[in-house]
Order: sequence, then C-alpha cells, then structure tokens
Amino acid sequence: MSDKISSAGKTDTDSGKAAPVSASSSAAAPHKTTLADLFNHISITQMTLVLLVAIFVWQWLDGHRAISEMRQELAQKIAEMDGASKAGAILSTQNQDEVRAMSVKVAKLESYYDETQNQRAALETLYNTLSVSRDETALADVEQLLLIAGQQLQLLGNVRAALIAMESADERLQRMNRPAFNGLRLSIEQDIDKLRALPKVDIPGMDMQINRLLLEMDDLPLPEQQRAVGRETAHAVVASANDPAWQRMLQSVWLEIKDMVRIENTGLKQIPLLPPKEEFFLRENIKMRLMLARLAMLSHDEVSFKQELKTAHLWTKRFFDVKSSQGKQMLDDIDKLAAASVSIELPDISPSLQAVRSYRLSHDTAAEIGTAYPHKAAR
Repeated sequence: MSDKISSAGKTDTDSGKAAPVSASSSAAAPHKTTLADLFNHISITQMTLVLLVAIFVWQWLDGHRAISEMRQELAQKIAEMDGASKAGAILSTQNQDEVRAMSVKVAKLESYYDETQNQRAALETLYNTLSVSRDETALADVEQLLLIAGQQLQLLGNVRAALIAMESADERLQRMNRPAFNGLRLSIEQDIDKLRALPKVDIPGMDMQINRLLLEMDDLPLPEQQRAVGRETAHAVVASANDPAWQRMLQSVWLEIKDMVRIENTGLKQIPLLPPKEEFFLRENIKMRLMLARLAMLSHDEVSFKQELKTAHLWTKRFFDVKSSQGKQMLDDIDKLAAASVSIELPDISPSLQAVRSYRLSHDTAAEIGTAYPHKAAR
C-alpha cells in the first residue's frame, strides 16, 4: 500500500496536469478498500450465520404473514359459523314451532278421528235400528191392509175393496225389495188370484141405479095426480082455441060437468086415496126398502136383496100411476135389479194374513235373541 502511495506521489510531481485526477482517485480508493476489507475479514462462519439469520428472518416474516392469513381465514370462518349457527338456531326455532303446530294438528286429527269413529258407530246402530223399525213398520202396514181386506170381504162382501187392499199390501212388500219377503208375497198373490177368479158383479153400477131410483121416487106421480094433470091439459087446450068467449065458457062448464062423474078401468080392485101425510110416508117406506136392498147387495145376501126389491115393486105398482112414463121406467129398473145375481161364494184369504203374523213373530223372536245374546246374533 505504501508503494502505491509513493508511486502516486511521484506521478503527481512529475506532471502538474494529472494532479486533479489523482486527487479524485485518491479520495475514492479508501472506500473501495474498506468494503473489500470487510468482505476479506468476514469469515465463512459469519457468512453462514448471516445467511441463517436472513433465512430465519425471511421464514419469520413468511410465518407471520401465514399466521395473519390463517387468523383472517379463521375469523372469517368463525363469522360464517356464527352466522350459520344463528341461522341454524332460527331454523331450529321454526322447526320447533312447526313441530308444535303439527302436534296440535295431529291431536285435532286424532280427536276428529275418534269423533268420526263414534259417529260411525252411532250411524251403524241407527241404521240397524231404522232397518229393523222399517221392516216392522212395513209388516204392520201389510198386516193392517190384509185385515181390512178380510173385513171388506167377510162383513160386506166387497170383493173390489178387498182386492185393492191386498194389491196395496203386495206393492208395499215389493217396494221394500227384501228377498226375505218373497214367501209372504207368494201367499198374498195366491189369495189375490182367488179374488180375481170370482165372477164379477157390478156392485157400483147397481148402487148407482138404486141411488137414481131413490131420487126419482119423490117425483113419481100418484093416479089421481095424473088425472088432474090430464084435466088441466084438456082445459088448457080448450082455452087456447080461437072461439068466442061465450063458447069457451060453455065448453069449460061442460068439461067440469063431465069430470064430475068418470068411469075408468084401472085394473085394480081398489084405488087408494092417500092424503099428503100418508103419501110422504109411502114414498119414504119405498125408499127404505131400496136402501135395505142396497145393504143386502153389499153383503151379497141375494134372498134379502130380491125380497126388498119385490116389496118396492109391489108398492110402486099398487099406489103409483104405472101407466105414466115415470111409473113404467121405475118398474123396469126395479125388475132389472131384481134379475141380477149378487150371491158370490167368497174365498178364504186368511192364509196370507197368517203368513205375515208368523213372520212377524219369528222376526221379533230373532230380534230379542240378538239383543240378549249379541255374540250369537253376530254368528
């Protein structure tokens, strides 16, 4: 180093122009020499330590940065987990509310189901009761109709009314549509066939004829009433002639003188002269005979029927003017009624009634057994 300095001094002294440049070079040289000296004096151990320290610092900084990033991620995840936990808590609360609501609904449904089962059992019981009651009512109605048919047939001999009652009973069973009633319907149909096979008697027509006779009886003329009507008619004819007044007066006087004495062959041994009071009772007695004939006709008592009509015919012919059109028509109608037959051999329709009563008795017995022993009825 001293050699270098001396050589440099010599250079400076030799040429004055190069002195400034030498001065600047001499100023920079010590610095370069210091860094080099430093590198020259640093040993390998120190270099290793420095390198290790640098690596450690770098790792520490990198670790610190990683820890910061992890902290940030952890804080973010914790925040997310906190939000998720809050959302989970909210969902859990909602689920609990829904579970409570569902529990309430299930309880209501169970109560409704229990009520439905009770109502179903009540409806089944009511249906069974109504079914039994319906059958009993139908059988009672059928029995009543058959009783009416028997009464109409046996007491009054009214075949038409008995037939209508039995057909109504058969229709009542038919509307029930129960196979168990087929036997009853068969018995009723057999009795209906018996009634239909009877000879037909026009009871309503004969009854109308008797009613007409009862009405015409009030207007039926007596013999003296018919002659008085004839005289009034002759006088009216004379009075209506185109003759002078004095001639009409003489003719009327002559007719009065002629009517004072009159000879007529009536065909009767004696002509009864009835006062108004006895005439009223005569008409009422004949009406009573006709009504008795009606009762005999309804009861199919042919002997009494013909006897009452014969009496009415006899009284009409004896006391009333049978030569008039009204009298002739009255006798003809009475004879036509008397010629009709009202006697019918009535059949026995009691088997159908006995069948219905037997079925009701067995049905009631089965119902009592079912009530007393339900397990037997279920079998």
